[in-house]
Amino acid sequence: MSDIDPKRLAFLLAVARHGSILSASDALHVTASAVSQQISRLELEQGVALLDRGPRGVTLTPSGRILVETAESIERELLEARGRLVQAQQEVTGPVSIGAFQTVLSGLIVPHLAQLREALPGIELRLHDASTLRLPRMLRSGDADLIIFDRELDEGSPAHTRDVPLLDDPWRLVVPQATPADLGVDELIALPWLGVAAEGASARAVERTRIRLGVTSTPVHGYEDFPAALSLVAAGQGVTLLPDLALQEALPAGVSVREMPGLGTRSLTLRHRATRREPSAATSIVVDALVRLARDWQASRA
Repeated sequence: MSDIDPKRLAFLLAVARHGSILSASDALHVTASAVSQQISRLELEQGVALLDRGPRGVTLTPSGRILVETAESIERELLEARGRLVQAQQEVTGPVSIGAFQTVLSGLIVPHLAQLREALPGIELRLHDASTLRLPRMLRSGDADLIIFDRELDEGSPAHTRDVPLLDDPWRLVVPQATPADLGVDELIALPWLGVAAEGASARAVERTRIRLGVTSTPVHGYEDFPAALSLVAAGQGVTLLPDLALQEALPAGVSVREMPGLGTRSLTLRHRATRREPSAATSIVVDALVRLARDWQASRA
């Protein structure tokens, strides 16, 4: 086993993030053959298989996951170092516009806005609440310098942009407060489940959980946004899943949040333009500050 080449780790990380060698090659602007060769050399050098290659694509092996975690750690350290270098070289000023959907703003950024402003003197943060569909258009048009989105709902990374993992936001089970505390799987299956509009941010997570549990009952009512879901749960109309960030403020009376293993997370990702002249120094510093904020927030919830 030889020393690990950090340059090869970037190719493995791209495959992990984009789900296939072909998609990774598009994101890295190289050929699929080049990606495959770099990963094969990394496997040969380390003497372990990193990818399970099947007819439907590739998945990470346990060894592959270890190296991906290492690559993400290296990336975070480099981001922080870049930010410190920029700050040391010049006083960075100017506006930076952040586009994100409501739960990211209200659950993560706004509560820590004073902290961010203190860490970013001279930078004017401009926050924009937008839907998942509108966010990519804001980045393309220049209405936002960076956006934060749910990777599962993304249609793919456009050319000349860069994605930075930000936060794994856990899904939580939300039930009427009168629901028994010792809720078992059979009891959970028997409860009414709220319906979620196809555009709703929790639609895929709820459908996955219903299938895993074997829930076959027809959903009752229906919601698209999280406040509507909380209102229905508070009224005792059913149960559903909501992300942790949506549950940071005081919950309505009649709502209880329950722990349940296997609900998964939504992967919040930060995207900014990545050309020769972008991102600006101000945007780079804001990206680094948001990554640190998300890391600290996640550690506080562990």
